Formats: sequence, structure tokens, C-alpha cells
Amino acid sequence: MRVGVLTGGGDCPGLNAVIRAVVRKGVETYGFELVGFRDGWRGPLDDDTMPLGVDQVRGILPRGGTILGSSRTNPIKVEGGVERITATLERHGIDALVAIGGEDTLGVAARLHTAGVPVVGVPKTIDNDLSATDYTFGFDTAVNIAMEAIDRLHTTAESHHRVLIVEVMGRHAGWIALHAGLAGGANVILIPERPFDIGRVIEYVEHRFQTRYSPILVVAEGATPAEGTMGVLSGELDAFGHVRLGGIGDRIAAEVESRTGKEARCAVLGHIQRGGTPTAFDRVLATRFGLHAIDAIKDGDHGKMVALRGTDIVRVGLDEAVATLKTVPIERYTEAEVFFG
Repeated sequence: MRVGVLTGGGDCPGLNAVIRAVVRKGVETYGFELVGFRDGWRGPLDDDTMPLGVDQVRGILPRGGTILGSSRTNPIKVEGGVERITATLERHGIDALVAIGGEDTLGVAARLHTAGVPVVGVPKTIDNDLSATDYTFGFDTAVNIAMEAIDRLHTTAESHHRVLIVEVMGRHAGWIALHAGLAGGANVILIPERPFDIGRVIEYVEHRFQTRYSPILVVAEGATPAEGTMGVLSGELDAFGHVRLGGIGDRIAAEVESRTGKEARCAVLGHIQRGGTPTAFDRVLATRFGLHAIDAIKDGDHGKMVALRGTDIVRVGLDEAVATLKTVPIERYTEAEVFFG
């Protein structure tokens, strides 16, 4: 059997661990031949492949990024895109495909499955916003990177008596902001699920200064003010129709300075959260996902995504996997509010 593998969407710590597990078990246990498609869905669209054997995956477990490359190519919006992909798979004798990605990548995988392509999905997103799995790999690494940044910023904030705002990733879900903010001892956490009152944020900032400590605010890139007066969207769209976000941290810094007279600075972590070596948790989870994905291929159980439920890896339908986003429940945010101010 020949199995294709691709990684789509934003790069993420742990992708190489998935690829390694798929290849090692696919080759050594099942005798499969693996073929890598470069740069996400662009690979099968443009017939761009690379060898993917045991030799190619040696030493990649601790490496960030993906040896296959990635992109946000959306073949559904390309004229004849599905047909081009199926033609590429037939040309190379691909019997099944492992698609590693987030909501958008797996949405395409679900569409291809309905078109008759045998495909199994592996969930990947540092935002941890896929509802069908308890956790996605890459999230733990991103949280730890953000937490370390917050730890370092505490000392410079207090040395200069200034407000520091840490902007982290999170378009629709504030999981990174919530976890990193709690772990790093932030004084305010702002997430997309709860539009914020800038006046209340200023009260927290001023109260913090009254205790002779400097405030640290952690804000998800998708956070918005309740009154809708602080526009931050660039208006540009990616291939999946998502607006490119950014700038909310700087806008809040400007508001804080103008309303309090205190110096405020914003640190945008951006792609730093995606890069570098994955944590032990993400390496293990990604490896387990890869092992179970190739098992699903062996079983002919296509149209599924592997998912973490408790401590078990299970299989769920691709349609279920991309049906809804997993957002932060209000009760989880309420827990964090105890530490605001």
C-alpha cells in the first residue's frame, strides 16, 4: 500500500513527531510505502512530492516546523482543485492519505472524503480549538513559550513601573491566553469569547499600581472591546477567508497610556509561539496521533480523525472534527478573574 502524507496550515511544534510515527510504523510494522506531499494541499495540487522513508525521518523528533513544508492553499477555491488532487493521487498510486492540520486543512480532507478520497486526519493547532479532541499538539509548547515570556516581562515591568501587554495567538479561542496568563501570573487576561470593557481594564491597571507592582496584561489577538470602538482588523483575507489579525495589544497600550498617564508597551509574540522544539507532552501526543492514524489507514477506517479523549486516542468522523470550534467556557474565564487587578 502507498500512503501519502501532508501537513497544512500554520506550522506547529510536533508536526515532525507525527510524520516520524506515521512513517516508522507504516514502513516497519505494515510494510507500507510512504510519499510526502510538499507544502500542504499545494503538493497534491501541483504534483510536488518527496520520498518519505525511515531515513528521511531520522532525528526529526525534537525539531520544530515540518520537513514536508506547509501552506494555507485551499484547493476547494481552485477551479478543478479536487479533480487535480485525485488525479495526482491516482498518478502516484496513492491508496490513502494522512492529512495533518487544523480546522481548514481537515475541512478540505472531509470534502475530499465525500469525493471518494480515502483520507485520515490528524488534529494540529496551537490554538487548541478543535472540539472533537481534548488537546491538540503544539498547544502545550505555545503556552510554555508564552509563559516564559510573561515571566521575563514581570521583572522589566516592575523595574520601569510600566504596563506590559503580551499579545498571543488566538483568533476565535482564547486558550493560549487563558493558560499562559494563569501560569504566568497575569493581572488581566483578555480573550475573544468575552468582549472586554476597556474602562474595567483601566481600573485593574490602576489598582495594580496602587499595590506598588506593575501590571501584566495578556491578550489574545482576537480579543475585542465590548463597545466595538477599537478596530484592529486589517481587512485582508487569507485563502480560507479569515481576516488577518493583529494590533489589539498596541491599541490597548495606547488606551492605557492616554487614560492613566503610565507608560505602556506591547510585546507581540506572534510566530515565536509556533517555532522551536516541542515540549515532551507535545512530542508524546503527536507521536501517539501518528501511530493511531496509520492504524486507521491499515484498518481501512477512512474519513476519520484521531483524537485525544482523556488519556485514550479514539477515532471520530472528520465532519464531527470540524463542525464546531472549542472555545473557552465562561466558567473557565471566571476562574481566572479571581486574579485580575
